[in-house]
This record gives sequence, C-alpha cells and structure tokens, in this order.
Amino acid sequence: MSERHPASGVSPQTVFFLSDYGTQDEFVGVVHAVVTAHCPGVTIIDLTHQISPFDIRAGAFTLVRAVPYLGPGLVLAVVDPGVGSVRRGVCLEVAPDGPGHRFFVGPDNGLLIEAAELAGAGPIADAVELARRPDPEASPAVTFDGRDVFAPAAAALSRGVPLQELGPAVDPASLRRLAPPMVQHAQLANGRRTLQADVVWVDRFGNLQLAATLAQAREAHLPGLGTLDVAVVDPTATDATEARVSVRKATSTLSRIGTFAELAPGELGLLVDANGHLAVVAGQASAAEALAVGAGERVTLTW
Repeated sequence: MSERHPASGVSPQTVFFLSDYGTQDEFVGVVHAVVTAHCPGVTIIDLTHQISPFDIRAGAFTLVRAVPYLGPGLVLAVVDPGVGSVRRGVCLEVAPDGPGHRFFVGPDNGLLIEAAELAGAGPIADAVELARRPDPEASPAVTFDGRDVFAPAAAALSRGVPLQELGPAVDPASLRRLAPPMVQHAQLANGRRTLQADVVWVDRFGNLQLAATLAQAREAHLPGLGTLDVAVVDPTATDATEARVSVRKATSTLSRIGTFAELAPGELGLLVDANGHLAVVAGQASAAEALAVGAGERVTLTW
C-alpha cells in the first residue's frame, strides 16, 4: 500500500465512526488508536457505539439519519455478525454532493449502501473489496476486522491513498441490500382508513420512529388533527386490510400533534419527527413501554 499524504496545510479527512462495540471494552479505543497511528492528526467523530449487538438494520437506519449532516470525509461503520466469514469487507466511494470526497468503509452486509447512496444523491461511484490483511504486520486473527481491516483502510484513504489501491473492484450492483421496512395503507370495509408500518427505531426517550414518512402519511390521507387508534399487529399480517391486533396489547388512542409540549404526562401522540418520519411518542414518558413494542415490530394506525 503506497504512502500518500495531503498537500502541506491540508488537514486529513474526518472519520465518522459507528459500531455496536459499546464502550465497556477496549474495542472502540483500539480502532481509534489504529486509525491515528496510520494517519496522525485525523479527526474521528464517534456517531454512536450503542447499536444493539449484531443489529445491522439499526446501524443502517442510524447512518441514514446521520449522513445528511456529515461533511466531507469517511464513514467507518462496523456492525458485523458475519466477521471472519465469506462476507466481504468493502470500501465505497460516492460522487460528492458538494465539496470533498465521501467514502464508506465496513462489511458488505447491508449496513452501508443506503446511507452511501443518500450521501452521493445517486448510485455508488466505485467500490472495492478490502483484503483481509492490508497491513502485513497486522494480526492474523479474523474476529476483529474493525481493527485489522477497516481501520487501516480508513486511515489509508484519509492519507490520500487512491481507492483502487485498497483492493479489487466490486460491481456496485452486487452490494448487499437489506429488505426495506414495510409501509402500506388501505381503506377498510367499514370506511375507516389504516396505515401499517414497521417500527424502525426506538430512541432513548422511548419514542417510536415508524418507517412511514410524512409523504407516505399524506398519501394515506392521514389527518393532521384529531385522534387515531394505534395497535401492535401480528407481524405475519402483510395486508393492511387484514391486520390482526396482537393479543398481548389492546388498542390505544393517540392524538395527532405537532410538538411534545401538546401532550399531558403519559399521553400518547403522533407527530412528524426531526427526520421526517411519523413517530409515536408519549408526554414525558416512553411510548415503547406504554405499547410494549420495540424496533422491528409493526404497528397500525386507524382513523
């Protein structure tokens, strides 16, 4: 791997780091140390390391939420239950939507691609497969690719090493994608309307972000005012007109609101969150606890 350095006076790129490593062990610190050893002076911003272990989908959604606010640089993301297997390690380059280059480094398991396409406002420009041991002096272990594969690659790109020197080209069309979350709406036989959507994120306040966006809510004719029914549904029910309410939680009522301040303590509401998605929330309380629902489950709104 050839050494390239930025021109005099030009700072190394910023590395935006996300993982499911947590902070109890040394994993995050070791990755920081490897990146900075290979590229002194690089700026590393920790997006989060509290992704639930092995939850690729949660990591992918987190990157999608974050990437519109990240400047030029490199996203280093590791949520990698397939570490050491035949799954590829990859680096993606996207056409810059503005100044500077943008790279994504991590496993090819669906974690990176949606955020990368969003960052470039279009298809992936180039992709390469990363060698298992890009550094001949790296550990021969296969259980810590964040340290041994992804961190050295991130540092190399931050130094200015061309993408093509990191490994063989990969057809972007072959990159693995996650199945999209479910959103559908229908008019019931009794004239009521329903919008069914997966819960894609539960934040630390217990707010439930739904897969449905504001545009999809409008398409479903969701009212901007008034009350709606909300229920956890059988995840095997794929037809919004036949969704079966889960027996573990009865239907609840919530109010269509614009801000959290409109809710009394413990009262359920539905608003459009900071990311443009519908969210079920509770006044100074956890909607997730109130409805006994978590990420990956499904709810239906009826009005």
